[in-house]
Amino acid sequence: MTSFVHHRSRLTEGQQHAWDRWWPERGRDVADLLGGAQPYDPPSWFGRTAPLVLEIGSGMGESTAALAAAAPDVDHIAVEVYEPGLAQLLMRIAELGLTNVVLLRGDAVALLRERVPPASLAGIRIFFPDPWPKRRHRKRRLVQPEFVALAASRLAPGGTLHLATDWDDYATQMRSVCDAEPALRNTAADQPGGWTPRPDWRPVTKFEQRAHHEGREVHDLIYRRT
Repeated sequence: MTSFVHHRSRLTEGQQHAWDRWWPERGRDVADLLGGAQPYDPPSWFGRTAPLVLEIGSGMGESTAALAAAAPDVDHIAVEVYEPGLAQLLMRIAELGLTNVVLLRGDAVALLRERVPPASLAGIRIFFPDPWPKRRHRKRRLVQPEFVALAASRLAPGGTLHLATDWDDYATQMRSVCDAEPALRNTAADQPGGWTPRPDWRPVTKFEQRAHHEGREVHDLIYRRT
């Protein structure tokens, strides 16, 4: 199981400039952490010990930057494989003057399994993961029982797993899988369908706007580690 399919894309001039300027300071490769070339050491990365949120698939970084700016007392790790997205997030970080975001390029599942200590995260966010809409490809979806058990084990008691998707059948799968994980509790169990009302603090990205325009409903799910 991996958290991504790697698509090579060229960087724009602005993205390349941000990458050259900021990646050596703000970015790390998951492969280096797994291989031991660099340590997994968030307190060293951020220069402090603070609640730590890990985002799997930060995309173009719209939500990541906005949420980090809104919560300066929380440290954010954005794990993504799409290099233009990482570069765009570097541009947003520089523009906003953020010091509480570190970027990791590579496989978030391997990172969680091999380097992130149990009960060390205040939150895990997975916004609009690849839906793999074709039935024969659905086994490639990230949110499966094995992954959810792993994610739950890395959350501290009271920590949250926040999922969002614009694909109805994936939303149903997410809810079923997470409901079946004994270490997690649906914070919206008393809401219709068990869906979390859309949090007003989650930024509306261009991706989500397009989903609405194309007639797809967005579902949020927030689970708490017991």
